[in-house]
Amino acid sequence: MSDPTSTAAPAVRRRRELTYAVLFCLAGAGLAYWAATRTWSVELTDRGALPPSRRARSGADLVPWVSALALVALAGGGAVLATRGRARRLLGGLLTLLGLAVAAGGGYGLAAAFGGEVSRQWPALCLVGGLLTAAGGLVTALRGGDWPAMGARYERPVPTAQPTATDGPAVGRGTRDAWDALDRGEDPTVS
Repeated sequence: MSDPTSTAAPAVRRRRELTYAVLFCLAGAGLAYWAATRTWSVELTDRGALPPSRRARSGADLVPWVSALALVALAGGGAVLATRGRARRLLGGLLTLLGLAVAAGGGYGLAAAFGGEVSRQWPALCLVGGLLTAAGGLVTALRGGDWPAMGARYERPVPTAQPTATDGPAVGRGTRDAWDALDRGEDPTVS
């Protein structure tokens, strides 16, 4: 006699892996985007007798591609749920590369000598967000092929060759029959 928990355990494990990978991708990309929009550098310009002018520059100003890649990674993290099989694994590889590129932008922000006062906390958070995204993408690339996909209720059913009682015009029948006729490609108003 087979134990029902032995067959349920791998399914629960796969669902948990999917959840963690998506959360890592979304949290990492969201953190990186938010950190890229914060002030990384403040430049003071001496104006003689007047007080110095202050120019704040965000990470998006200094390294504009980081925020763009973080947004793409954010969208990709959501797309992991909508894909399956090989497409999901390829998406995981792309998310890994995006995360590494965002982390490289954060690392550049840590190492670069921007003019004026420099804040290192935001580039560091950008680096962490990129690494989280890369970790979620790597798990997706390595293990995402057998994770559960969206339900079949979101897919159009394959028409059967055998006639049913609802074939033909839907005039005089219920609303559901009219919608089913539309799904089959028929005009429910034609008698």
